[in-house]
Amino acid sequence: MIILIGLMVITGVSLFLGLRRNKLIFLALPFISIFLYFLVEIIKVPAPFFDTVKFIFSLG
Repeated sequence: MIILIGLMVITGVSLFLGLRRNKLIFLALPFISIFLYFLVEIIKVPAPFFDTVKFIFSLG
């Protein structure tokens, strides 16, 4: 729940700053933070990194 609130705060602050200062980096910040969270969750799995990524994205 704390992670969800943190991501919502990052999104709100980034949206406010992005619209106020007209800088695209602020609007990209929520996507970067979600990607980093996703990457950290993959790294926390005890299996090897590439095997975990293959398992997550396998379609078969």
